[in-house]
Amino acid sequence: MLETVVSSARERGEEAVVVTFWPHPRTVLQQDARDFRLLSSLEEKKALLTAAGIDRIEVLPFTRQFASLTAAEYLDLLRSRYGASLVIMGYDNRIGADKLTASEIEDYCSRNPSSLRSSSLPTSLRSVGPLPFTWPRAATGSGEQLSSISSTQIRKALEAGDIGRANAMLGYEYGLYGVVVAGNRMGRTIGFPTANMQLYEPLKLVPANGVYAVDVEVTGNVFRGMCNIGTRPTVGGTTRTIETHILGFDEDIYGLSLRIRFLRRIRDERKFPSLDALREQLEKDALICKK
Repeated sequence: MLETVVSSARERGEEAVVVTFWPHPRTVLQQDARDFRLLSSLEEKKALLTAAGIDRIEVLPFTRQFASLTAAEYLDLLRSRYGASLVIMGYDNRIGADKLTASEIEDYCSRNPSSLRSSSLPTSLRSVGPLPFTWPRAATGSGEQLSSISSTQIRKALEAGDIGRANAMLGYEYGLYGVVVAGNRMGRTIGFPTANMQLYEPLKLVPANGVYAVDVEVTGNVFRGMCNIGTRPTVGGTTRTIETHILGFDEDIYGLSLRIRFLRRIRDERKFPSLDALREQLEKDALICKK
């Protein structure tokens, strides 16, 4: 969709614009919003859109009142506020409180031009079909075919700890971004100091508990690391934490920003009989991360 927006804008000599919403519509409209988690924060979304060649990003506050706009009223807003001449929609995209597809909107406009104030609507709509997708062998071990990708599938993969599949669908390594906060410093006593992360976006989806190989961005540099997500059962922990041991790095980074990108899930989190047994396992985990 983004490639179509960019190429169409270049052909027309116009701006490629993405209109998005914040907060996420599901957190406003659905009762299960308390359990809903984001694949990207607003800042991450902006960075991804800019990298895709989008010239301008407009963020509309999403409220119940805004959600009551019909498709015609929403398209009227795009035309009057942003001068939209062409609107690109997904093949399964529905807009407005009346939940119209692109073909339904075009049909409705042709039959009811006066009621839709067609002179203020975009001159054309275009829908983009599903993108055929084959899983990379690195993600599945086979050439498994899937007809389309959805955010629901990506969320399910992350919640299952299936990082390879999630990354394949996303097209990049899933990551978390936060600030380093003080922990119990238990890792330092066994030779594996960790950076305890507090997320900047509290609704960001955290992958399933376990140990992961990650790339770590801190102090302007990128290091390899291993991240443990879980409750630290070996030391009697009960609160879920995100702790990362950065290989070959031992600086005080409390209060600094930390970004991790997930490369591979190594194993489940489990309770070890002693700290010595935990240290032995962490040494094995570190070797896997280095490789």
